[in-house]
Amino acid sequence: MLQVMEATIPQLQAVLATNAITSRDLVALYLARIAAYDQQGPALNALSVINEKALADADRLDEERRSGTVRGPLHGIPIIIKDNFNTIGMQTAAGSRVLAGWMPPDDARLLIQLRAAGAIILAKSNMHEFARGISTIGSLFGATRNPYALERNPGGSSGGTAAAIAANFAAVGMGTDTCGSVRIPAAHNGLVGIRGTQGLVSRSGIIPLSHSMDIAGPIGRSVTDVAIVLDVIAGYDPADPQTAACVGHVPDSYTDALKLDGLHGARIGMLRELTVKVPEDEEVAAVIGAAAAELQAAGATVVEVSIPALRALLAYGDGGSSLLITQDFKADLNAYLAARPGAPVRSLAQVLALNQVDARVVQGLLDAEAVESRDSKFYLEQLALRNTMRDAVLVAMAEQQLNALAFPTIRRKANLIGLTQAGSNSALSAGSGLPALSVPCGVTADGVPVGLELLGRAWSEPLLLQYAFAYEQATGHRRAPDSTPPVF
Repeated sequence: MLQVMEATIPQLQAVLATNAITSRDLVALYLARIAAYDQQGPALNALSVINEKALADADRLDEERRSGTVRGPLHGIPIIIKDNFNTIGMQTAAGSRVLAGWMPPDDARLLIQLRAAGAIILAKSNMHEFARGISTIGSLFGATRNPYALERNPGGSSGGTAAAIAANFAAVGMGTDTCGSVRIPAAHNGLVGIRGTQGLVSRSGIIPLSHSMDIAGPIGRSVTDVAIVLDVIAGYDPADPQTAACVGHVPDSYTDALKLDGLHGARIGMLRELTVKVPEDEEVAAVIGAAAAELQAAGATVVEVSIPALRALLAYGDGGSSLLITQDFKADLNAYLAARPGAPVRSLAQVLALNQVDARVVQGLLDAEAVESRDSKFYLEQLALRNTMRDAVLVAMAEQQLNALAFPTIRRKANLIGLTQAGSNSALSAGSGLPALSVPCGVTADGVPVGLELLGRAWSEPLLLQYAFAYEQATGHRRAPDSTPPVF
């Protein structure tokens, strides 16, 4: 029987093409792992609901394959979706008790695209409640565990997706990133995660946190798998005007950029301001230093670079990111709920009045509820700050002839569950709207994964994938966690 541990999408497709196994078999294998490790064994608590129709969906796609129809690389491949993606027939609760059991009347646009490509929605994953944090806790489920260190958090807010993919509960997963929520979980779980240029993919049908910065992205065990998913989800959606900006910037296939010698001739700047800020950052910085040497060994020229203006920009409310989230959330959530009158709550005010939200999330929601209007000079200043940050990055890259910047995705390893997670560098990409990718670059002395973030110019996703693939193939840092060994 096929061993699904660490299998890539192309490897799974190669076996499916032989008819030695079916997509039904794949679903059953992944479900066996979920049964063994999600609510028992190490009890990762990564998943919120299992798709009861997954086996039937697999049967339908198997029949298509037998009849000669293969929709593409995702045909018959089981995937996991974060719990803020609208999903007809499955709970969509954003990790909160106030939405427990709610099934929206619509599918998120990206879900429609993934299903059309032949993906099987195997399960939905736990997430930091309403995506307001980076450690994955919520009133509906408690806390998700990191499979590499069960006493530590998996990152967030897409921590359930990341823990599940790291533990091989499915081939690949989907998360959302407002200020690090794809990249931080990827870093903490030895995975690849990408936040595209703002506007690359649709936000339609996703419970919002901040329309100014929300974007969805894949989380996978390999750069190849992430590129395959990006091929399916990138592009214009008439229901999301922001995506009009991506027209003309989406390649025929992101997989065309995956080259073993992809770092040859690259000029990458290690960003000093985001490597060490306080002594507690040194543990991760040591791993990043080794990664810089590996980049050079793989053909890149790595130079240390400083952008002094970033110190002030990032010191001000995480480059305006946390301030924009607070300013946006109430209006965005209320508009989302107003468009879905069957939802169990009608407003953020009602969410708070029910007094069911996890205590560690409440203050962020209260701050958002206190915002009277986005029609203010303060809000416009935060939006303008994004342009200032983007310009500072682009000028520095131009002056030093850099193809990309590099720095730790997060300057601290995953903290113990229940403690505040510090060290995020995610505001640079989220605040500027520029694309960034996190790729595994090693582990700390006690075996906790560390991620290297690569950030580039707008619409440079193919280049970032090219560099990450060449680095991944040259180093092989990805390792499955010991806590979830093969079931069979």
